[in-house]
Amino acid sequence: MSPAVDRRIRARQLTLLLVLLLGLVSLLSLTTGASGTSLWAVLQDLLAGRELSTMERVVLLDIRLPRLCMGILVGASLAVSGAVMQGLFRNPLADPGIVGVSAGAGLAAITAIVLGSLLPATVQQLVGSALVPLSAFFGGWASTLILYRVSTRGGQTSVATMLLAGIALGALSGATSGILVYIADDTQLRDLTFWGMGSLAGATWVKVLTALPIIGLALATAPFLARGLNALALGEAAAGHTGIAVQRVKNIAILAVAGATGAAVAVSGGIGFIGIVVPHLLRLATGPDHHSLLPNAALLGATLLLAADMIARIIVAPAELPIGIVTAILGAPVFLWILLKRRGGLGI
Repeated sequence: MSPAVDRRIRARQLTLLLVLLLGLVSLLSLTTGASGTSLWAVLQDLLAGRELSTMERVVLLDIRLPRLCMGILVGASLAVSGAVMQGLFRNPLADPGIVGVSAGAGLAAITAIVLGSLLPATVQQLVGSALVPLSAFFGGWASTLILYRVSTRGGQTSVATMLLAGIALGALSGATSGILVYIADDTQLRDLTFWGMGSLAGATWVKVLTALPIIGLALATAPFLARGLNALALGEAAAGHTGIAVQRVKNIAILAVAGATGAAVAVSGGIGFIGIVVPHLLRLATGPDHHSLLPNAALLGATLLLAADMIARIIVAPAELPIGIVTAILGAPVFLWILLKRRGGLGI
């Protein structure tokens, strides 16, 4: 059996395993929380023909289920965006933040938290609690548009220029955010800290249904980029000679990542390491073929984020940690291990 065929078989087996794992973690997520409500007890009540109590309905259907759906959407979008950006930049250290989406979204969200009270009363009443997520989403799109315009000349987008411009934009956004944090009051500082570290605690059906079309479209687009991303591994010139429309692949990839990451950051805040670690783990397991890497990244990203969310809910219950702390604690050692393994630093 050739190595390529063997990798495809292992990729299919891994896909099946990840589907089962995601289903298991989803069930555990529905029954985990500060409330004593258990999914298993609810299922027993339903099978026995007993009606659910008001508390059980609220906890399961209005709190845990939308949180579960949001975790799947956000985890999948961050992991797939990371895999796409690493393929596009041909750089294993790339992640969704490299295109400036996270920096722009973060700055817009911080601006909304600190200066939102200065808006006219009619605007505040119209937007309500959606001010921060809406600001984050449009901030991400605006920063991506700026980077695209800076790095595109004569219809050709320079990936290197976009990388450097993204670093510059991130530094500028960080400095501006620092000024806003400096003038924020104590209540705003707490909101800024919690939002900046990410959380699924504010999940509602409205947020889920708002993010679903954007993230769903980006995830549905990603598999069509697989062939182009595989060809780009050989370099842009070589990819062009194989018949790949390189500029079209870059345009679609950038728009997909901007949409998916912008929507994810808007509803959950800043969550790190999912976009870097997940593609690395999958490449170690089944190789760099994006035909299997992208769907498996969506499954593994969703599973890991749900697992991190459960840990965030349990570890300091009845309070909960920002999920970004958990992903950083879990993701940083794994990432270091991957780097050492690739260099042979672990002797394996």
